[in-house]
Amino acid sequence: MKIIISNASSEPIYEQIGRQIKAQIISGELKEGDGLPSIRKLAKELHISVITTKRAYEELEKEGFIDTVGGKGTFVAIQNKELLREKRMKSVEDMMADTVTEAKKLDISYEELNEMLSILYDSSED
Repeated sequence: MKIIISNASSEPIYEQIGRQIKAQIISGELKEGDGLPSIRKLAKELHISVITTKRAYEELEKEGFIDTVGGKGTFVAIQNKELLREKRMKSVEDMMADTVTEAKKLDISYEELNEMLSILYDSSED
């Protein structure tokens, strides 16, 4: 499991961790039943507070992405693929809504915005 923390980001560290673990679960890089590092081990690897790592794991558990089994560890939860896809789509919709709001503030037309999206979509890697 690879996690990169950006101190320059305005996103809290626990959210950065959670976002990256979710992305790895959704992409299939982390599979159902895979073990995650202990809270202490991950905190040590990332050079961050155990409290921050604990919060990231708690949020992931609340959202149903991971399960903690006392005395055994933390594991990727059994997932409903459709539910995971819906969560991802909601995230994309939220980002697009923010983009539309900014575009309107700058008087960017729908056609211009659509053209930008088309170019970005066609030029991005799969």
